[in-house]
Amino acid sequence: MKKRPLGNSELYVSELSFGCMSLPQNKIAAEEIIETALQAGINFFDTADLYENGKNEQLLGNLLTRHRDKIILATKVGNQMNQDGTSWSWNPSKNYILTAVKDSLRRLQTDYIDLYQLHGGMMEDDVDETIDALETLKKEGLIRQYGISSIRPNVIERFLQNSAAVSVMMQYSILDRRPEEWFGMISDFGASVITRGTLAKGFLTMDGFHRAKKAAGFGSYTSSELQETWTALNEKTEDIHAAAIAYNLSTPAVSSVLVGASTKNQLLDSVLAYEKGEDASVLQDIRNAVKLDRYAEHRTNYKNATNS
Repeated sequence: MKKRPLGNSELYVSELSFGCMSLPQNKIAAEEIIETALQAGINFFDTADLYENGKNEQLLGNLLTRHRDKIILATKVGNQMNQDGTSWSWNPSKNYILTAVKDSLRRLQTDYIDLYQLHGGMMEDDVDETIDALETLKKEGLIRQYGISSIRPNVIERFLQNSAAVSVMMQYSILDRRPEEWFGMISDFGASVITRGTLAKGFLTMDGFHRAKKAAGFGSYTSSELQETWTALNEKTEDIHAAAIAYNLSTPAVSSVLVGASTKNQLLDSVLAYEKGEDASVLQDIRNAVKLDRYAEHRTNYKNATNS
């Protein structure tokens, strides 16, 4: 599997990466999925302290500890669990981040985190304090690099402009092209994109038409538009799943495409789709056949926003 640099950093991540949020809590089933990912050449694993209230990190730590020197391990911070254990509050403060990282390190059974990501963000945040916390952790060797997970252009711009962040995780797919307008900005700041939601909740798989018939819609697409779009895409490509992954990887701004799986077979489907790929001419036909929406809110006037 090919690798790409994460922003301007020394970290090289597999083009296909594994999002651990849907990893089953059953250790045997989870281990089978993780081993399948490793055998396929996936080296980038992403989790968050919020997932399963820390249990996802703990499970991942148990499964990856013997492979630690071969993988790029990412987690996220900023959502502090409340006392009830079922809800959380946004907390990007320095004190919280410096405490939360120690809990993540313990659960992940590691001395350092390769990529530590701010799990959201608002313009009301004291971004300088947050960045100071991340820079402190980097100097102490507890994290190698840091980034942000956000879909808000103004939040992303301010964070990148004031920091040495190397990545932005964003929901991006053939059915949600809103991030494309901001890829130039992200690249200008020396960062790259990690895409989540690449398969658009399964609508961009061979089962997508049946899913669309049962759904109320997706993004700006109504249910009928989803069905029509899936049919149009199916006429342009032999494998919508493969095209969805190849589409995201067709832009240099993207370093890795994050996929999730709750079974070994689901992951294998994505690995095979990645290996199959799609021709550039087909991807251009697909690009011309779908909407190019833009974020209506949280905009910025950055000079290198894409005009197309």
